[in-house]
Amino acid sequence: MSQSKPILGASPLRKEGRAKVLGAAKYTDDITVPGMWFGATVRSSIPRGTIRSITFAPEINWSEFAIVRASDIPGENTIVHLTKDHPCLADKAVNHPDEPILLLAHPNKTALIAAVRSVHIEYDPLPAVFTIEESEAAVEAFNGPAYDDSRIIWPGSEMGGTANCFKQYLMYSGDAKETEDGIAAAFESADFIVEAEYQTGAQEQLYIENNGVIAECHKDATGNITGVFVQGSMQCPYYLVHALTLVFNLPEEKCRVLQLETGGAFGGKEDFPSVIGSHAALLAMKCGHPVKLTYDRAEDMAATTKRHPSRTRHRTAVSKEGKLLAGTIEVAIDGGAYATLSPVVLSRATIHAPGPYKWPYMRVRAKAMATNIPPHGAFRGFGAPQSLFGLERHMDKIAYTIGLTPEELRRRNFLATGDCTVTGQPLVEPVDMQHLLTRALNEAGYHEKLARFAESNKTSSIKRGVGFAAFMHGTGFTGSGERRLNSLVHLDILDDGRPQILVSSTEFGQGTNTILCQVAAQTLALPYEDITIAPVDTNVVPNSGPTVASRTAMIVGKLVERAAIQMLTRLRDEKLLPADHTPEEFKTAVLAYRAKHGSVLSSVRYEPPAKIFWDDDLYRGDAYPGYAWAVYVAEVAVDMNTYMATCTRFDALQEVGLVMHPVLAKGQIEGGVAQGIGYALYEKCMWKDGHMMNNQMTNYIMPTSADLPPIHVHFEEVPSIHGPGGAKGIGELPMDGPAPAILNAIENATGVSFNTIPLLPEDIFERLTSFTNPDHGGTEDLDPTIDQDTETESPEPTEVTA
Repeated sequence: MSQSKPILGASPLRKEGRAKVLGAAKYTDDITVPGMWFGATVRSSIPRGTIRSITFAPEINWSEFAIVRASDIPGENTIVHLTKDHPCLADKAVNHPDEPILLLAHPNKTALIAAVRSVHIEYDPLPAVFTIEESEAAVEAFNGPAYDDSRIIWPGSEMGGTANCFKQYLMYSGDAKETEDGIAAAFESADFIVEAEYQTGAQEQLYIENNGVIAECHKDATGNITGVFVQGSMQCPYYLVHALTLVFNLPEEKCRVLQLETGGAFGGKEDFPSVIGSHAALLAMKCGHPVKLTYDRAEDMAATTKRHPSRTRHRTAVSKEGKLLAGTIEVAIDGGAYATLSPVVLSRATIHAPGPYKWPYMRVRAKAMATNIPPHGAFRGFGAPQSLFGLERHMDKIAYTIGLTPEELRRRNFLATGDCTVTGQPLVEPVDMQHLLTRALNEAGYHEKLARFAESNKTSSIKRGVGFAAFMHGTGFTGSGERRLNSLVHLDILDDGRPQILVSSTEFGQGTNTILCQVAAQTLALPYEDITIAPVDTNVVPNSGPTVASRTAMIVGKLVERAAIQMLTRLRDEKLLPADHTPEEFKTAVLAYRAKHGSVLSSVRYEPPAKIFWDDDLYRGDAYPGYAWAVYVAEVAVDMNTYMATCTRFDALQEVGLVMHPVLAKGQIEGGVAQGIGYALYEKCMWKDGHMMNNQMTNYIMPTSADLPPIHVHFEEVPSIHGPGGAKGIGELPMDGPAPAILNAIENATGVSFNTIPLLPEDIFERLTSFTNPDHGGTEDLDPTIDQDTETESPEPTEVTA
């Protein structure tokens, strides 16, 4: 008989859990290869300039070392992401602090410390830019009459972009001219015009395991390179394969990559393993030995990617009844010194900027600017946390300005089933933000706390408040991205008759192995314990796409489901398997099929379950296969003696389709909320001339378990046709809502609006005591009875700026 209880929706033990708990799981730094050497990186010490000379101190016996320069690269000196602007090793110029210039290898790891310090590099410095505003000013000077190009640090590439600007997007809610006309008319007739600017800082992924790889380079008898093999901690093995093909001028089949046990990633191991993996392979080529290259925490934090800092400007036309009439949003992100993944991070920021609301007319203009900071890259949320922070803070500002509650303003403007998003995507699957908001506020006791805190705050030095954020997150690649990926999944049978899943989707703590095995077990009507999943070795598994963009559960899970259905269909077409089978009958059937046909391998490629249309030029259409929807509620306390803001309770409600594994799903939400709390209140990257100064766990402050509040996780389940059993992706969603919900709550507690994160005690102190410019750390007191900077246009509308 088939299984009596569904496996999807249950919480079986993690596939890799036992090995981790028992200490049997082997991470990169646990592994030793015979004859292995160790690698290190010599990095730039200035933000921008040309290399004048490189000298090697005589007290070091350099004959013992392998040294790799840019001139040693057998292929292209590039780390390919979306374009080829990022050099593998700096040759003549450097564009950010900590940029790799030389690579060293030695059989004794301790010898490398002194060796790196004994490489002396002299530079001719060039003017540098460190912020979005400085980069914009450099472009203005370049376009001015003096044609000053001294601070143009990125000229463009074959993939597009302009001076100091990696990418720009212009997104309209409809035809461009009609939308512009509608925006102009709405601002002319609006009762209120509300403007403000919102800023977010960089954030370090802070995975437990630092970046690390082990590389081997194989040569024939004449010394020609025949292949490279890199194993290590990573999210996207095929990204590294692509990078290696260019660096070594080898075909894809000669570049093998194996993902080892990976101790966390959060996007930080999406693109960066292409850098460290290429470096280790070059050292292996030079020294003739396997090379292990691992970073310590300080190097990892200083040299690798972070979440993009951002600036979002809103200008909104609103009626006195609280209807959004039109809006313009300008999003700018700091991409760092090279493009890396900035264009696609910016894409998601652009599409999510209007949020879960109906906009009759909307224009979003977005750009990614170059600065002389190490390149920023992927981090959980991938641009959406930045733009949604601005939006949800702005919605509260609008509400207070026009005299509505934040709840009522949102209720009058929520998207619903049958509406279209700003990109013109019809919401054909059920969407009920009204219900989500009602339930979330009830779960959190929102209304009771509003009244209670208003009374207690009159006499207490601890000001308490409650706030919320409403948002959504698109799952899967944007627009036509999934179609271009053309992801492939295999399902095969081992010699003992057990099914084996073959995918390039990686496990790094989020539960990939477990949920994909659940999908196969459910579909094949087999015990979960009978399903295996192959190690992610690019010589063995197909390219099922990167493990990013909340796509694993929905997109890859659906492919696994289809592959399992295909296998069952074959067996039943051959009359080998009854409709209601036992595990023993399945094993007999697959082994008989394989004996007859030689293979029972099932392979499926991505096909959208429903028609998906996207226009990359107009940036309109079906932006994502599906959306997860959420309302998060934060409760805070602000100590007016220490100016410390803490989150004292958090409620997270999300509609995510089927909850595939409740324990893992809850853990995903709790972890994302914890990162969001850090993003809002604790984690600040301190830069000096482009170098991260607080690049240690001792001075980069993140919330510990002692700093986190009780996190109450709630789910709504509305199955989606796009995922297995109706599931959607949830990995990134919980990063989007905490920061705006917390700052909305702080405003409720203090009566003061802060529009920049992270919001530290010194920011609150300086603002509330007016020791510095009132604009520092915030914008204005949003008490509608004391409106400090409202401009009244004669006779109407009222325009509020910040």
